[in-house]
Amino acid sequence: MLWRRNLFAPLAALALALTASAGAGTAAAVTDTHVVAAAPAASAADDFGAPGPYATAVEVGAITTLYYPRDIADSDRRHPVIVWGNGTGGVPLVYRDLMLHWASQGFVVAAANTPMSNLGISMRASIDMLTGRNADPGSIFFDRVDLEHIGASGHSQGGAAAIVVGSDPRIDTILPIQPGPLANINAVRVPALLLAGQRDSIVFPALVKAFYNAADHIPALYGEVRGADHFTVVGDPGPFAAPTTAWFRAHLMGDRTARAQFFGPGCGICTDTATWSDVRRNGLALSIPAATP
Repeated sequence: MLWRRNLFAPLAALALALTASAGAGTAAAVTDTHVVAAAPAASAADDFGAPGPYATAVEVGAITTLYYPRDIADSDRRHPVIVWGNGTGGVPLVYRDLMLHWASQGFVVAAANTPMSNLGISMRASIDMLTGRNADPGSIFFDRVDLEHIGASGHSQGGAAAIVVGSDPRIDTILPIQPGPLANINAVRVPALLLAGQRDSIVFPALVKAFYNAADHIPALYGEVRGADHFTVVGDPGPFAAPTTAWFRAHLMGDRTARAQFFGPGCGICTDTATWSDVRRNGLALSIPAATP
C-alpha cells in the first residue's frame, strides 16, 4: 500500500536516530530493567499533560516492551493496562515519551515491538504475557496488574491495530491515533476516541472521520489536533499527551475529572479550540453523563 511505503522511511530513520542518541542506556535495557529518573508528583488534578506521581521503569523483551511504575511490586493497588501498536517501520523507542508519560500516571504500558502491527497479534500476545506474569509469585507484576481494565492504542498502522484489537473481549476502550485504513471498526464493542491531525498529509483527517462515521454502534468521539501533522506524536507527544491520558484515566481508572473532558454538557475538549480544530461526539457519546451514577 502506498501509505505504508510513504510512512516506512521517515519512521525507520527516526527510530535509528533515537536509538543512536539513546546510546548505552538503551542497549542495557535490552537485557535488564532500565530505571528512569523519578517523575515529579502530579500537579493540578486536571493537568493530564503533567507527569504523574510514579517513577517509571522500562523492560525490553523479545515481543513486548513494558513501561510501568518502577515500584509496582510494592504498590498498594493494581494498575490498568494499555497495549500499544507502532506505526509502520516504528518501534516503541520512537514513542518512548508518551509511553513513559502513561506509566508515570499509573498504567502498565505493553508496547508491541513489531514494526508491522496491523493484525494486532503482538498486542494480544502482550495481554497474554501480562496475564501470566500477574499470576507468577516470582514476578514483580504478581497480583499488581489490573487485567479487568485494558485499553488499546497505537499510531498510524498501530492505530489501525488498536481498532482491530478492539474486538477482543478483554479490551475496555480504544484510542487510535491517526489510524491507517486497514481495520473494521464495526467489530469494536467499546468506547472509542479517534484522533486525527489537522495537517496530516499521510493519514488525512477524512480517513479518521470515516472510522468515526462508521462507529455509530458505540460511543465514539473524533478529535482533530490543531496544527498537528503525522509525526507530531513522535518523540515529545506534545498536544497528544493530555487528552490520551485523560481518556484512559476516565475509562480504566474511573477518574471523574478526566471523564468530564469528554462527556456531559461541559465537555472540556469541546470548548478547547486552542488544542482542537474539530471535535465531534456521536449520539451514544452524547448520552453519557459527565458523572458516573
